[in-house]
Amino acid sequence: MTGFWQRALRHSSFAAGGLLTALLAAAALLSLFWAPYPPAEIDIPNKLQGPSAAHWLGTDSLGRDIASQLLVGAQNSIVVGVVAVGIGLGLGVLLGCIASARRGWVEELIMRASDFTFAFPALLSAIMLTAIYGPGLVMSIVAIGIFNIPVFARITRGAANAVWARDYVTAARAAGKGPLAITLDHVLPNIANQLIVQATISFATAILAEAALSYLGLGTQPPQPSWGRMLNEAQTQMFQAPLLAVYPGVAIMLSVLGLNLMGDGLRDLMDPKLARRR
Repeated sequence: MTGFWQRALRHSSFAAGGLLTALLAAAALLSLFWAPYPPAEIDIPNKLQGPSAAHWLGTDSLGRDIASQLLVGAQNSIVVGVVAVGIGLGLGVLLGCIASARRGWVEELIMRASDFTFAFPALLSAIMLTAIYGPGLVMSIVAIGIFNIPVFARITRGAANAVWARDYVTAARAAGKGPLAITLDHVLPNIANQLIVQATISFATAILAEAALSYLGLGTQPPQPSWGRMLNEAQTQMFQAPLLAVYPGVAIMLSVLGLNLMGDGLRDLMDPKLARRR
């Protein structure tokens, strides 16, 4: 483990991505205990103020503090990423392992169901769900989580099939081990690295999807702050106060960039062939 972290700190992509991701987590954690102002507090006399000692990043068209909204908005990004990726990881890995262990018509059924799910991306799923249940953060999480299930199912099934073809798995089957025991003892430990990397990348995709849904009014609803909705509200003030769009846009960009860089770094560090070169 010490050797891994030594290589990780020397890996520029992982180090940069880890730093940006740590800043995102720190902002979300800090906002649980402190923010300069209540993020939904309206102060019309001080609307559209520039950065100052009182309001570090200025105020929006309703006089709300931008810094406070960005900090609290990070909570939404973390929650959506964790829960949506958790849904995809839990159900997708389960289905992928079943498909790989059973093969035949079971594998075919699961993979064709995954293909069908791919026809409904997160945005389209969110539109359908909000038409039935109404917009909100929960519907965004469900829609993004459903989209992640076939992603993890396909990756799990492909990686698991390679493990099932190994000699040590054949030996385990000859010794009398069943599919469940082989999956738990041999398959999952050997594909965990790939799942971790995919989870990191899917986390970034979930943040981007939530921002897009909130921008369209399908995600987080007022008065809860959201980076996507901040972008939506800023478009009417683009010429009067362009920084209103810059701040949430930069926050989304840095968060997604950090997670993608960390995912790329993890892929390199966890690949034995690439690890030996470092």
